[in-house]
Amino acid sequence: MGFLFSIPGLIFLFIIFVIIPSIKQVNQYERGVRFRFGKFKDEMIPGWRIVWPIIESWQRIDIRVKAVDVPDQEAITKDNVSARVNAVIYYRIDAAQKAVLEVQDFFYAVSQLAQTTMRNVIGETSLDDLLSKRNEVADKIQRIIDKATDPWGVKVESVELKDIILPDEMKRVIARQALPVRQRQKEKEGQ
Repeated sequence: MGFLFSIPGLIFLFIIFVIIPSIKQVNQYERGVRFRFGKFKDEMIPGWRIVWPIIESWQRIDIRVKAVDVPDQEAITKDNVSARVNAVIYYRIDAAQKAVLEVQDFFYAVSQLAQTTMRNVIGETSLDDLLSKRNEVADKIQRIIDKATDPWGVKVESVELKDIILPDEMKRVIARQALPVRQRQKEKEGQ
């Protein structure tokens, strides 16, 4: 019992109860954002880092690419056709400090921004362009979201339109219009 109250014993207790719990591991695919007395101190890179209890806190940020499924968005195209479109957005955290300090929940914010941007871009696009130039439409959505999320420390890698669903009546109209074209192609092949 005398050892615990000696200088080496107190150092041992300090190491056990203060130093060891203060060691935090930041993995290669993460960054840590450290606060001291509630103010931003620094961004922690991978490795073992010390976060002093009581005076410091930290938040772990995953910087790997994330895939967010943008749910079906009902939108009306430029030529007044209703279409449901869903997409996948791929993004990563480029600056952990901004992702923590500039936006409350970057995952939710990116998802909401993707939904509204997708509806807006589809509203500016004709149905024909939406169906035939879907990569260009996806690129436009990606550029808009990337520019808007830049202050949050988020880098949008790409946007992929998964599915474009048209009303059944519109599918029938398109099929009726395509029938004469297919018949002409068959006639040309038969000659």
